[in-house]
Amino acid sequence: MKVWYVIATLALAGMCVASDVPAPASAPIVVDEIVAKVNGDIVSRDELDRTARDIANELRAQGDTGLKLNQDLQAHERDILRDRIDELLLVQRGKELDIKVDSEVTKYMAGIQREQAAKNPTLGLTDPEKFHEWIRQQANMSWEDFQAETKNNFLKRAVIGEEVSRKITITDKEIEDYYNAHQKDFIRDEKACLSEILISTAGKTGAALDAAKKKADDLASRASKGERFTDLARDNSDSLTAKQGGELGCYKKGELDSKYEAEFWNLPRGGVTKAFLIPTGYEIFKVDDHTKQGLAPLADVKAEIQDTLYGPKMEPMVRAYLTGLRKTAFLQIKADYQDTGAAPGQDTAWQDPAVLKPETVKKAEILAKVRYKRLFGLIPIPGTEVGVNGKSTSR
Repeated sequence: MKVWYVIATLALAGMCVASDVPAPASAPIVVDEIVAKVNGDIVSRDELDRTARDIANELRAQGDTGLKLNQDLQAHERDILRDRIDELLLVQRGKELDIKVDSEVTKYMAGIQREQAAKNPTLGLTDPEKFHEWIRQQANMSWEDFQAETKNNFLKRAVIGEEVSRKITITDKEIEDYYNAHQKDFIRDEKACLSEILISTAGKTGAALDAAKKKADDLASRASKGERFTDLARDNSDSLTAKQGGELGCYKKGELDSKYEAEFWNLPRGGVTKAFLIPTGYEIFKVDDHTKQGLAPLADVKAEIQDTLYGPKMEPMVRAYLTGLRKTAFLQIKADYQDTGAAPGQDTAWQDPAVLKPETVKKAEILAKVRYKRLFGLIPIPGTEVGVNGKSTSR
């Protein structure tokens, strides 16, 4: 595969590689190869190589070696560019639709933090800085990149849900038939679903600490008397979950610290704990739901069965949807690379700016440009807007 050198005039793509030795001012700057342009975003050779390495490491972790490793890696590698183009198109579409996923991302992050803090009490992961460092070590990327990647994953899922999943119909009979045929899959452990309010005690002593306890006790009392817990959490909680009304998620017995479980495990649905002290402050739990051990009722697993039945129906529809996004996208791919999800008949040939024909000054073409400008002013052209990621989307 060729090694491409792109001069400094293309450095606006944001792919410059730093060097320990500064190059002379007149020398071209060596940057990563741009493999594809997808509307206002680019795909680089370096990110494709990183993805291939990650896949190889994952296959090795699963036990692949030798010939099998090579075969499995080749099977995955052929679709790496396709998958990256898919991701960019979905994220771009999510931004076009103005889909908001911030609250879901916050809830997800808070869930990881709480779960890992319970599993690794000696690491002090309730402290945000230590949690961020733990993420950096586990994900091998910065906290900011991990957040951005997580947000994009939620955004992609939301787009598929909005524009593909809702068009798929699963009948009640299909769901009931599946439930009756797979009841062993719906035996559940007992679990409790929780919301929280946290009043932080970080750095507080004396009167400030007393005030924190008083505030927590007051909130617990108000919640137990029926005041909306989500409002109290949103307006008062110091936890990351405050933005989504304190919603924490569901936990089986033993997944949280036994001291925490003792406060809420025997409460009924809707029960609220008193304010109790934890390392980071005063915590209040509300039991949003509490399911018992045994066969889950059909109503409780209906959504899960729908997800299972969606798979065989959704995969071809998602592929067709992504093909449709390609047809309306500004997409250029270098000759050495292949998009295995390419739209039939679409011209995605790479255009070298150095060999484009010069602009004309003929009257007929000027008039044509004015006519097109008026039309395109009403109908935005994919790839001509400036995206929120700061990358130029100019063709």
